[in-house]
Amino acid sequence: MVPAHPEELPPPLDTSRRTAAERLHTDPDTVERDLVRLVLTIVELLRQLMERQALHRVDAGDLTEEQEERLGLTLMILHDRMQELCERYGLTMEDLNLDLGPLGTLL
Repeated sequence: MVPAHPEELPPPLDTSRRTAAERLHTDPDTVERDLVRLVLTIVELLRQLMERQALHRVDAGDLTEEQEERLGLTLMILHDRMQELCERYGLTMEDLNLDLGPLGTLL
């Protein structure tokens, strides 16, 4: 989702009476793409965390050679599927790296 610019926001009202849906400013033309982007961002974050955990386990010697091969193949397939889903919705992997403002980027 792309945050609204201040000039796009409606004038402030008595916020105590407004519901969350009324305060949320969304563009109906892009809401599906934005939702897919958010879901893919979460999946990509989990994929990267699993990959780091797998590398840690390989470095620690916790896995057999067969387990390492299977894990590596699974992570490669997951990465390929992520790229396919991004292409389907007109996104790039860089689009999933959300800007968190002063905290930096997510991925």
